[in-house]
Amino acid sequence: MSDTLALVLRLLAIFVVFLVFPLVIGQTEHKVMAHMQGRLGPMYAGGFHGWAQLVADGVKFAQKEDVVPAGADRRIFQLAPAVALLPYLLVMVAIPIGPGNAVGQALDAGVFYVLAVMGVGVLGSLMAGWASANKFSLLGGLRTAAQLLAYELPMLLAAASVAMAAGTLALPGILDAFHWWWVPWQIIGGVVFFTAGLAELQRPPFDMPVADSEIIFGAYTEYTGLRFALFLLAEYAGIVVLSALTAVLFLGGWHGPFGADGLGWLWTLVKTVALCFVVIWLRVTYPRLREDQLQKLAWTVLIPLALVQIALTGIVKVVIS
Repeated sequence: MSDTLALVLRLLAIFVVFLVFPLVIGQTEHKVMAHMQGRLGPMYAGGFHGWAQLVADGVKFAQKEDVVPAGADRRIFQLAPAVALLPYLLVMVAIPIGPGNAVGQALDAGVFYVLAVMGVGVLGSLMAGWASANKFSLLGGLRTAAQLLAYELPMLLAAASVAMAAGTLALPGILDAFHWWWVPWQIIGGVVFFTAGLAELQRPPFDMPVADSEIIFGAYTEYTGLRFALFLLAEYAGIVVLSALTAVLFLGGWHGPFGADGLGWLWTLVKTVALCFVVIWLRVTYPRLREDQLQKLAWTVLIPLALVQIALTGIVKVVIS
């Protein structure tokens, strides 16, 4: 009974984090972009540092009319936001935040599980694009599918390099096998994994599927109110999941220079927040890539780099053994 209660409490904690952290990242993006680009609006709502901006956004989405296009496939249209959001909750269950039992559920094939479930989230965009009865939305969905096909492979290859180095597919096992010298050794794979993850989340500069200057807002053009808010929440939840996975696989997760046992969760949190800031910084810094540039980056740069990382890992493992 005690084991069941402990599992329930861990899952409840993950659910609370899932509801809170994406909102914090969304609020942080408002503030960071306001500072970097000199935007005054988000800094004034409510007074001190624009604390009420998140509340104002929530009220705005809640009061908007929920519109379903007349020609849309109603059931698929309404289901798409949930399909886009829920996979990230399932991924959080398998991410360890500290040593011991500081994980919702330890899985033997944790690496495959998180990558497979993250790929399901993209189906939400495909469903939204197909069901909206809008040509711009359909085009955005097709771009999403092309981007997924291109960037799923380098992401998987980069994660496979870490699993090969650790000799296990379990995320806690990878952290147990981690050594500090893995960071420079696996840095190529880390960059490939993080970049491919940004592309799968359709974050700038990889946001061609939602290019507002060309196809309005891609697969989400016809969405309003809370359904549109769920897509935004899915994006921010994806940022948290991608940053946490990168921290666990390539930066040592709960390992730190001191206090790893007692402060392991803090090191994971610090690394995750730092990577979330990088995601926001990249949005402000770089312009959107064209569709051909997106595909060229994946097939001619990221995949060869991931293969080089796997070859390097194999060589180092043979030398060590």
